[in-house]
Amino acid sequence: MKILTTQTIGLLQTIAADEEPAIEDGARLLAQAAIGDGRIWLYGSGELDAIAAAALLGPDPLPKAKRLEPTATNDWRETDRALLFARFSNDCEAIRLVEQLQAHGVDAVAVAALVKDEPGLADIATVFIDSKLSRPLVPTEDGRRIGMPTIITASFVYYGLRVLLDEILSEYE
Repeated sequence: MKILTTQTIGLLQTIAADEEPAIEDGARLLAQAAIGDGRIWLYGSGELDAIAAAALLGPDPLPKAKRLEPTATNDWRETDRALLFARFSNDCEAIRLVEQLQAHGVDAVAVAALVKDEPGLADIATVFIDSKLSRPLVPTEDGRRIGMPTIITASFVYYGLRVLLDEILSEYE
């Protein structure tokens, strides 16, 4: 447990230090929809759908947020923004969704672990935030690694965006 705790805390500190400018950019981009006539479309790939659920139903819901339905392209407007979460930056479905959104003039913030030397979300999203979680954190006695807290890192980024968004919105009130 101590290794998992130490590794997770270290990872969150790295995200806070390295990704602060991208998180600030992401909050500003989302604020454009929250302040204006847009909506914020939410998508989480696989287990990261939990972050979309938290952003919609949790104690700190994202203003003007709606779940992104990939087939509802007629609902997307240029005043909208999107926030997508994926485990890795080469997630094919998330890449496809960002491309679809951009074709409708919707800018996207994407959160995922950067897969180096592979094209992906980091190349196409308006703002990319690296979750830094590229492999499990805890080594086992047989040489494997376990413990990949994707929901924790994505949730940390979400709340970073949410806190900054709230600060931006309070300036406009």
